[in-house]
This record gives sequence, C-alpha cells and structure tokens, in this order.
Amino acid sequence: MKILASSPIRTRLTVWYVALLAAILAIYISVVFIFQYGLLEHQMFHDEVQDVETVEGLLFFDAQGQLHLQQDYYSHPRSHLLVDRLMEVRDLSGVVLYRTDTLNGLSLGGPSRPNEGGNGFDERAIKLVDGTHVLVISHLHPVGGRQVLIRLGYSLVPLRDRMFQFFLLLLVAMPIGLVIAGFAGYSIAKRAFLPLDLMAARAEQITASNLQERVVVENEHDELGHMARVLNHLLQRLEQAFAQLQRFTADAAHELRTPLASLRAAGEIALQETEDEEGYREAISSMLEETVRLDQTIDGLLMLSRAEAAQLEAMDEFLLPDLVNEILVLLEVVTDEKQMIVEQEQDEHARQVIFADRSLVRVALLNVLHNAVKFSGVGSTLRIRYSQVHASAVEMERVCIHDSGPGISAGEHQRVFERFFSGKSKKVSPNSGAGLGLSIARLAVERNGGKIFFDEGVASGARCCVDLPIMRSAKRSGV
Repeated sequence: MKILASSPIRTRLTVWYVALLAAILAIYISVVFIFQYGLLEHQMFHDEVQDVETVEGLLFFDAQGQLHLQQDYYSHPRSHLLVDRLMEVRDLSGVVLYRTDTLNGLSLGGPSRPNEGGNGFDERAIKLVDGTHVLVISHLHPVGGRQVLIRLGYSLVPLRDRMFQFFLLLLVAMPIGLVIAGFAGYSIAKRAFLPLDLMAARAEQITASNLQERVVVENEHDELGHMARVLNHLLQRLEQAFAQLQRFTADAAHELRTPLASLRAAGEIALQETEDEEGYREAISSMLEETVRLDQTIDGLLMLSRAEAAQLEAMDEFLLPDLVNEILVLLEVVTDEKQMIVEQEQDEHARQVIFADRSLVRVALLNVLHNAVKFSGVGSTLRIRYSQVHASAVEMERVCIHDSGPGISAGEHQRVFERFFSGKSKKVSPNSGAGLGLSIARLAVERNGGKIFFDEGVASGARCCVDLPIMRSAKRSGV
C-alpha cells in the first residue's frame, strides 16, 4: 500500500480500476457459472423425462414374464441418447426386473423409497458405488398390466467436465481481459491527465519575472478547466502582490532618497562649517524637519500598502453624516485654530444607510477632510453636502467637501490621486505631506465599490466628492 500511495495518480486509478473490474468479473463468472450449470442440469432433467416417456412405450414382458426393451428403437436417428442411458426397472416389491449393461451390475439408487415416482417424475442426484455421480429420474408406470418403477439416469461426469472446462476458459480469459483493460485504463487516464501535465509544465515556466503568463484553459467546463481557472486567478493575485511589492519598493526608494540625502548633507555641513551653538541648532532643526517628512512618507507608504493588501473586513451598516461628524471632532482643534466655519447640507434623500467597510471609508474621509482643512485659509468656510445619486444602476450616497483653498490647476484633477503628486501651481506649505493621502483615499473608496473625484466645474477652492453604495432593501430589512 505504501508503494501504491507513492505512485502517480494515473497508476493508482488504473490499479483501482483493474481491481474493481476483477471483482466485478469474479462475481459475473460465478453467477454465469451457477446459472449455466443450473440451466444445463434442468435441460438434462427435461431430456431424461422425455427419455423415460419413450422407454415406457418400449418396455414389454415376454411369455416367461421377463421384462425386455424393444431393441429396434435404436435404429432411429434420434434415439442415440438411449444408448448411453443408465436404466433400472423394479416392481413394487423392489425386485429388479431390468437393468442396462451400462450400469455394470450396479444398483441405480438402491432399494425403492416410499411413494417413489408416484407423484410424477422424481428427481435426485445419487452417487454409484464406483463413485459416479448420476442424475436419476423415477416414475411409476404400468407395463403389461403390472405397475413398475422406472429409474433412468444420466451421468453428471460429462456435464461437470464441460462446466469445468468452461470455468477454466473463463479463468484464462479473465486475466487476459484484465491486462487489456489495465493498458486501456492507463492510456485513458494518461490522456485524461495530459492537460494536467501541460498545466504543470506551464506553471513550472512561470517565475517572478513573467507572472503575467497564464495557464492554458482547454475546456473551461470540466474539472481540469476549473483547476486551470483557479490557478490563473492565483497567478493574477500573485502578480498583483508582486506588482504592489515592486511599487512599494520603488516608491520608498524614490521618496526616501531626498530626505536621507538632506539629512546627510545637513550633518556634513554642520561638521565641516559650523562652529557655534546656534549653527548646530539650525542643523539639528533642519534634520528634525527632514525626519518629520521621512516619518510622514513611511507612514503613508505603509498605510497605502496595507490598504492594497488588506481584504475587506465584515461589511458595516452606518450613516455617512455620523462618520463625517466623528472625523470633524478629531479635526476640531485645527478648525478652531483657523476659525473655520463648517456648513453641512442634506437633501431629502440623504441619510441613507451605507453598506461598506467602515474603517476604510473612515481613512478615506479623514484624508479628504484633512486636506480640505489644511489648504483652507483662516476664517474660511468648509461646505459639506450629502445627496443621493445613481451610478451604473447602483444607488449611491454622495458627500461633497468644498474647501476655500487655492484649488486645483486645470488638467490636474485626476493626477492629484497619483502617488507623491504635487501640483505645480498650488501654493503648498513645505510641510504639506508626502502626497499619499488622496491615493490612500481613492484606494479605500474603490475597494468598497465607490468612487472619488474632484469637481472640475467649481470656480474657487476644491470640491471633492465621494460616492458610496447604499445598502440594498433586502439587506436593510435585517438592520
């Protein structure tokens, strides 16, 4: 069994197939043998009955009272079976009246049994003294006015010899058939698993450098086709993961180069040129500013990487205005410092239940609101409006956040969502951030089936809109 367990699947399938076929053939041979033997034995009984009926018309008593069998019957072509018969005739007292020479003086069944042959044709298998097995038919019949018991039998030896030969023939044919079936089964299994071998060979050729390659799906409706599709989906996820890792590495290398170079330059200048305490303080202050920027960049990259890699958690049901108000409480220190006014407006269809990952939506709205507050001036107004829209036959609730900042230059409304993008015409403070907030926001919104965009039609400031799917009525009933 250990050898079989370590064998290829096609070999195991072939072995199990041959073993099952052998069991079926063994049962079939047994049933056929028993049925055939019973059928021939029944035919023998039928022939013996006809033979007894024939013999009854050929028996006669001579003048001396001796029982004889009419011998000229053997001249008929159909009477050859009578030549090999075993026959014995007794009277009711048990005296043997006639016995064929084929018995060689042996008794055919011994003394008469009670009521033997009185109810038709009695059938029984006996064994002669010489060991011969015989099928005997007994029948009472009047001959010349006297009631006699006729016993007629056929030897079972020829029948059993033929059945034994038949059984040997089946036994010889069985392994030959199993060998042929084994080769055929192995060939069929090999052909059936050929697509699997091709998939394995193709998969072995796919490495980290060519993850865009896919396994060929020959028949998408069978099990191997399903396996190929699953494998292709796995390769697609691996490709996305590798692309994400490469993007993260490239972004990190690109964005960390500048602050690290600044840190090194500030340190070298301080060591070479600075001699007083004030110079060292300026160098350390510059280095601290670069570390803050470096920390923001690293945090943004990690957050973006987690958002890309994370699977959606359990979907939540919540109200969008409640989440926005929760974020405004966090930003209240900044808005109060800038003496900003926050205005919120809702249409009659607003305050619908949102069905999304609340934590991701919170990250997205926090980045959008933080940017809006950061780029708005002192004493400005932050306008937040809620409405219901339809996008791609899906009901969405939209929240638009309109700040009073410098706005977005023409042609940059889509590019602001790119990583590390910084508008050329926008007046941005030196510590404005790493340029990852809107990238994180877009990823978080799109992961929840929503949409985020900047309205290009506003005259002043920037107006960012976020669309999120509303919970369907079927789900709403379970709230």
